[in-house]
Amino acid sequence: MSQTLPPPILDLIGGRDWSKPTTRDWARVLAELPLFADVGKRQLNKIAELARVGEFSSGTVVIQQGEPGDAFHLILSGRARILATRPKILRTGDYFGEMALLDGAPRSATVVADSELQTMRLPRKPFLRLLRNEPSITVALLTRLAGRVRALEKSSD
Repeated sequence: MSQTLPPPILDLIGGRDWSKPTTRDWARVLAELPLFADVGKRQLNKIAELARVGEFSSGTVVIQQGEPGDAFHLILSGRARILATRPKILRTGDYFGEMALLDGAPRSATVVADSELQTMRLPRKPFLRLLRNEPSITVALLTRLAGRVRALEKSSD
């Protein structure tokens, strides 16, 4: 359900003020995410234009199990807790909901802010509109996801 970014991006995210991020800031962050690794710079900027800061008080539900997946979140500051069969604490650089961008399937777990929490929120509906207008983004995402499927097939052999 969640993943962690590599250390170089943590330097980019951690310890900065995210109250007024620019499209360039978001594009730099997106470029480090595995899902967007094959997306070109121009298209990353278009995706970045959709990103917003999400702010959540401690104890606030960020996503609720069973609800439709409507956004991707990357933790910019603070902590969150996954309430699931195998609970987990999420910190700066962890992200969740990347598959929700594509399929909108019901959330598999609840995530609650464990402290004051800031996330980069990428909403699904505008993202899907962008995919319809920018097919090269779709091809890049499909290529990346096909690679994930191949790796899973190899690991299950």
